[in-house]
Amino acid sequence: QVQLVESGGGLVQAGDSLRLSCVASGRTVSNYAMGWFRQVPGKEREFVAAIHWNSVSRYYEEFVKGRFTISRDNAKKTVYLQMNSLKPEDTAVYYCAVSRKILSWGIRNPSDFGSWGQGTQVTVSS
Repeated sequence: QVQLVESGGGLVQAGDSLRLSCVASGRTVSNYAMGWFRQVPGKEREFVAAIHWNSVSRYYEEFVKGRFTISRDNAKKTVYLQMNSLKPEDTAVYYCAVSRKILSWGIRNPSDFGSWGQGTQVTVSS
């Protein structure tokens, strides 16, 4: 089992930046893909970004490309989401997750991820 705890959310203005962190505890996550999702009330959880176990391959949903950067530090069991040029439509609860399968590749469906954090609220005012 792995437990995930996100932090770094808050209230910012449009154009500002935030850095989210997600620390894993329990079993190792170094051989698993890790991802960030977000959700607003009344909508399904949507994929934001993910990073493969090798820390090299990363992929993003189109609406955050060029603004968000995902990274990980396997020694610290931590995944980050650097969010720049934030927009009001980025307002959501952000969740980190670990893939169900080891060495997962290219996954972006929430059902492909088996462990989730409690989420951190990001609010961007206009």
